Amino acid sequence: MDKLDTLRLFVRIVERRSFVRAANDMQVPRSTATDAIKELEARLKVRLIQRTTRVLAPTLDGEAFYQRCVRILADIDEAEHAFSGALPSGLLRIDVHGAMARRLLLPHLPAFLGRYPDLQMHIGEGDRWVDLVREGVDCVVRVGELADSGMIVRRLGEMAEATAASADYLARHGVPMTPAGLDGHEMIGFVSSRTGAVLPLEFTVDGKAHMVTLPARLTVTGADTSAALACLGFGIIQAPRHRLDHDFASGALVEILAPYAPASLPVSVLYPHSRQLSPRVRVFVDWLVETIGAGQAGAAIAGHAGPHRHA
Repeated sequence: MDKLDTLRLFVRIVERRSFVRAANDMQVPRSTATDAIKELEARLKVRLIQRTTRVLAPTLDGEAFYQRCVRILADIDEAEHAFSGALPSGLLRIDVHGAMARRLLLPHLPAFLGRYPDLQMHIGEGDRWVDLVREGVDCVVRVGELADSGMIVRRLGEMAEATAASADYLARHGVPMTPAGLDGHEMIGFVSSRTGAVLPLEFTVDGKAHMVTLPARLTVTGADTSAALACLGFGIIQAPRHRLDHDFASGALVEILAPYAPASLPVSVLYPHSRQLSPRVRVFVDWLVETIGAGQAGAAIAGHAGPHRHA
């Protein structure tokens, strides 16, 4: 293994906290990875990685060396692609909510992968918080206002939402005309994957956000299940407007409180500082901006079936 590959391996080991996972990422035997790091430590005359039976972490010297390696490798990758004109290659790991992946990414992937034939992709599905560096994920696509995570955030667009219930439910409970008229109503509770709490309904009243938490006989962690239960008459939900268009058209659901619709949610892509110059990440993020931000995929954004607030 040459010096550059050894540095890439070392960076991956630190990020993945595992020789096995890093070796798999680099497509080399575990024994090769172990020997390469031993040789690197011998050459530098410092211990870079602290290994116990339960924990693998960089030493203080290892952390400093890792930071230098990240910058060096990013500069090398950028320079190579800038001067050689070579297309990005290798494995790109992303994480995106399953419904968004199906509605937003998959229809456009043939064009993207056709443009970059040497790229491979792993698509993880979820709306939980992902430790990008530790889990070896290059970037994630998320909906909602984001807490300060130290990640690079690039805004892609916005997603409009609607409030809905079935005609049968409204016949039994009445049609609320304002958020104040929701007394006696029920909602299908969506449980935040981040906090474990049921997310409230949100309405815009006099230009300000107004939260309402209704009794919830049923709580869920899946957006598709939430919509299905709403169609069966179990309560009120909020979801992306285009996600509900088909149910509105068929009469399975009825939009309510449209004048008080919640504010649109931002759609963003996040990636670690250590990957900000990766050619793979750069072309993927640029493609997302091109595909989503240009407006041609506005309906796809709104088709995201995730929770109505950030989870």
